[in-house]
Amino acid sequence: MMSIETLTTFLGWCTAINICILLAFLLAMSVIRKDGFLITLTVKVFGISREDVLVTMFRVFQQYRLLFAMFNVVPYIALKVMS
Repeated sequence: MMSIETLTTFLGWCTAINICILLAFLLAMSVIRKDGFLITLTVKVFGISREDVLVTMFRVFQQYRLLFAMFNVVPYIALKVMS
């Protein structure tokens, strides 16, 4: 069983790592735009339109952000309040 301090430290590091991942994803989304290699490859492999790829990437980002808040940030804040 972990102590509250250990769990708080763990969630703090998870939050920091996830913030870096979110920033990298935002940077990649701003660099890729509509004519990027990843978009073209996805369109060719899956046979969907460029707009669908961009919408899907945005949805994935939004879902990841929501899960990040629910499973990292909220428990971290709750543990900080408790200790």
